[in-house]
Amino acid sequence: MCTSTLEHPHTHQHSTTDGAPLSYADPAQQPRELERTIEAGDHFIGLVRAGQHLRITDLHGNQAADTLFFSADDTAERYSAMDTVREQGKVYLTIGTVLYSTRGRPLLTITGDTCGRHDTLGGACSSESNTVRYDLEKRHMHSCRDNWMLAIARYPKYDLTKRDIGHNINFFMNVPVTADGGLSFEDGLSGPGKYVEMVAERDVYVLLSNCPQLNNPCNGYDPTPVAISISDSPLG
Repeated sequence: MCTSTLEHPHTHQHSTTDGAPLSYADPAQQPRELERTIEAGDHFIGLVRAGQHLRITDLHGNQAADTLFFSADDTAERYSAMDTVREQGKVYLTIGTVLYSTRGRPLLTITGDTCGRHDTLGGACSSESNTVRYDLEKRHMHSCRDNWMLAIARYPKYDLTKRDIGHNINFFMNVPVTADGGLSFEDGLSGPGKYVEMVAERDVYVLLSNCPQLNNPCNGYDPTPVAISISDSPLG
């Protein structure tokens, strides 16, 4: 599956089956209410305005949604795993967790969670990690870093470059910390229809890669679609 290379940003019309854009080239043109299905191996980039609710749903279960957040006012300010873990005193994310930025300011707060655990320590797959973890022949398999790079190339109005790709959250992913302080990639804890919901504390950009990873059990060796919803009202 998936041996894609980066495409020219102006040669691809990225839309849903009903013709609506999956992501908007200009975030200012994005409607306030939005629901989209993101196929395995695809990406979404969009705006969540202050006070709005963002829900990510694991449609089939056992999937991983690798997600980055940025302040829409200044994309140099982005999600920080270190600040988030330090401020909440826990390594796993769930209801009540405030997602902090690199400047120590709240970006979003998790308000609903039917999965119960989300990882922010394991990082995202890339051609380099696929090679190191699995096999030299895995280098050209599709990865979350490829997805993010493709999104920022296609949507320049979000003012993101590869320098902005930093800490991420692996929603629905099960990466326990072992007794000796290591990380273990385990079977997912999620199931069909389980979701995580957040409220934005400020205007934020969300950049999501629906993980195409076939080489570890975190998405059951069978990547499946996720859904994303943005609304002025709580979705939970």
